[in-house]
Amino acid sequence: MIIKKIALAVLLGALGTTVQASEEFQVEDIEVKGLQRVALGAALTHIPFNTGDTLNEFRISQSIKSLYKSGHFNDVVVYREGNRVIYRVHERSTISEITFDGNKDLKAEQLTESLDGSDIRVGETLDMTIISGIEVGLEDFYHSIGKYNADVKAEIIHLPRNRVDINFVFTEGDAAAIEQINVVGNEIFSDVELLERIELTFDSPWWDFMAQDRYQKQTLQGDIETIKSYYLDRGYLQYKVDSTQVSMTPDKKAVYIALNITEGEQFKVSDIDFIGDMVGFERTIRAINPLRSGKLYNGAEVTYTEETISRYLGRYGYAYPKVTVIPEINETEKTVKLTISIDPGKRVYVNRINFEGNNVTADKVLRREMRQMEGAWLSNSAAENSKAWLQRLPYLEEVEYETKQLPGEDDLVDIDFTVKEQPSGSFTAGIGYGSTTNLSLSAGIQQNNFLGTGNRLAFNVNTMSYQQSASISYTDPYFTVDAVSLGGQIYYSEFNAGNANLVEYNNKTYGIGLNLGFPINEYVRLNFGAGYKSNGITRLQTYEQIQQFYEIYSDPNNPDGGLEFESFDLSVAISRTTLNRGTFPTDGSSQSLTYKMTTPNSDVDYFKINLDTKWYFPLTQDQRWTVLARLNAGYGNGYGTIDGNDQILPFWENFRAGGSDTLRGFENNIVGPRAVFRFPTPITGTPDPVEGGSSCCLGQDHDFINVSQRSVGGNAIVVAGIELIVPTPLLDEGFSNSVRTSFFVDVGNVWDTEFNVEDYNDLATPEFEKIDDYSDVGRYRSSAGLSVQWLSPMGPMIFSFAKALKSEKDDDKEFFSFNIGKTF
Repeated sequence: MIIKKIALAVLLGALGTTVQASEEFQVEDIEVKGLQRVALGAALTHIPFNTGDTLNEFRISQSIKSLYKSGHFNDVVVYREGNRVIYRVHERSTISEITFDGNKDLKAEQLTESLDGSDIRVGETLDMTIISGIEVGLEDFYHSIGKYNADVKAEIIHLPRNRVDINFVFTEGDAAAIEQINVVGNEIFSDVELLERIELTFDSPWWDFMAQDRYQKQTLQGDIETIKSYYLDRGYLQYKVDSTQVSMTPDKKAVYIALNITEGEQFKVSDIDFIGDMVGFERTIRAINPLRSGKLYNGAEVTYTEETISRYLGRYGYAYPKVTVIPEINETEKTVKLTISIDPGKRVYVNRINFEGNNVTADKVLRREMRQMEGAWLSNSAAENSKAWLQRLPYLEEVEYETKQLPGEDDLVDIDFTVKEQPSGSFTAGIGYGSTTNLSLSAGIQQNNFLGTGNRLAFNVNTMSYQQSASISYTDPYFTVDAVSLGGQIYYSEFNAGNANLVEYNNKTYGIGLNLGFPINEYVRLNFGAGYKSNGITRLQTYEQIQQFYEIYSDPNNPDGGLEFESFDLSVAISRTTLNRGTFPTDGSSQSLTYKMTTPNSDVDYFKINLDTKWYFPLTQDQRWTVLARLNAGYGNGYGTIDGNDQILPFWENFRAGGSDTLRGFENNIVGPRAVFRFPTPITGTPDPVEGGSSCCLGQDHDFINVSQRSVGGNAIVVAGIELIVPTPLLDEGFSNSVRTSFFVDVGNVWDTEFNVEDYNDLATPEFEKIDDYSDVGRYRSSAGLSVQWLSPMGPMIFSFAKALKSEKDDDKEFFSFNIGKTF
């Protein structure tokens, strides 16, 4: 009691009036002094008594604790003047600014996020006890990555009006180097065999800059698990790590690591048994079980078995099964019996599927991609497929989901999808410069998510040095609820072949097309199309390869007149895609096979078939390193006869290659057969004073040949490429879905299967040698280079640097190209 009286006397201060510590009195007034930022009313709410109340030492103590607990004050003193209680407080300072100096391993964004979680942010009050804990925590982090000399200090700079700036000063230093790693107790596997499987290394050669020779605690823990798995996967079931020693040199610049292990004996699996409830799937579960008796125990197979059975049960609504493989060791026979215990838990059903982040896209547009239905049981495969279908939408950048159990319900969950939209409308444009085409421009507008409906609307008006065109297209991918799609387009084009590295002709085209698509299954679609097209050809420069075609359709009475063709075409296409995203995919594949032919009532009868395929192979788990392999192949020809001559593929339908969308490093359309011009050699006859002179030609062996530097295209094409997609340097990982960098190799050729070089055997040798065999598949070109693609607000931008590796004579090269609106 005496101690309490003394403590209360000190606490009260007993200024002006001497009272006994145990004396109770009635409070006449409460005053709080020293307030600056905190309002008086706010401070009084933390004092647990009012005027008129009877005050004792316990209530005084409680009021002081309450004021400290409010978080507003660094210091609180209370004293009494008569029956007045006076509090003198010192408010905590307000944080004006937080800065970081010297931090390299930790980014400012990470530090800010960490401080924010501890309520250390601009505008909040400063709690020095938290600051001290943060300093210690940061130093512990640096110690975990081997930087034992690291130091973190928070400098508090006091400002007017009770404000402070906090400057965290980092002295990181260098991570301790690993001088040696020893494994003690291993007899079956050598040190070299074990250490070559772990990440941490020591005594690395100077040129191995990827070596992990700096100590990191987390990496060491991972390496210990790696060695353990190595033993368990080979039957050493009783392997264990007895101890781990990490010794530091006095200067804290180097460490020695020692692992003391016990290897144990090898064990074989004697028997496999199942216990628990297999909910009617016993036959399937036994079939998918990879464990077999008589084999060595394998830890990886045991883990795989647990995961496989869990995933299988998860497909049928058992979202949280417990599958455990229980070993029963027989020390005498060195065998182990494995008992697979299965507890499926309750079947879980989906109550509601919610979407967040779709500010533009209508909810129903996302909901129609769902393979997981509301009211059905929760299927992990259906949920993952739903995510995959959303990711393939070209107007979504990221998709994540999580399941949330309903409060008080152990068999109901909600699935919350969070999407991040990307610009669905794009301004498509292109700009390029070549030695032949000079400057070329194009422009257009495309909306892949028109008014948030998921429908695609495109309006393009292009003006290039070789083409002016306009088109309108519209596609509804869900014309019916069963995902039957309907689309159509109207287009007009004027094409100047001479400005496009092709032999001279002008082609004025207009037409209309309709297409209808049907889903076959989750990944395969079948599309049918029909269209009408009108072609008007003028300024045609005839050459050997189209001479027969020209003679059939031209008017002999007007050889300089144009050619006009009307055609009706039908098409069928089958496509398959398992890509993980619609834009910048990193995994999966896509294939498309298209066949188109004109109907027999058309002016020209021909067909074309085209195969386009892409395969993505991720090299790392985060899929930031991926290999892309792609192939495009096509073939076309005429069918039927006209005036006794076989129909051929019209020259304006020929395949072409070269440029940023086929063979980078080559000018647009430059790859392929060249036009061959054949001229007879005339001689002048004897002059006739009545009828004038006459002339005749020498034999065909005196004809001379001119081969153009421009391509005419061909009726067959193969273009392939392989790309290594890598993280874009100097950019944060968050930009991986909007910027893509890749190193590529392109290879391909365009040839003419109808060309026969033997038709020119009658030429003189010098003239014959001017002609290449344009039916030769082996006349391929190849290039290699670097490509950077950016999904800008205007649309995809592509920057390509390429060097031709294999070319033919007269091929025009293009080292740099830049265009907007198309991606690989």
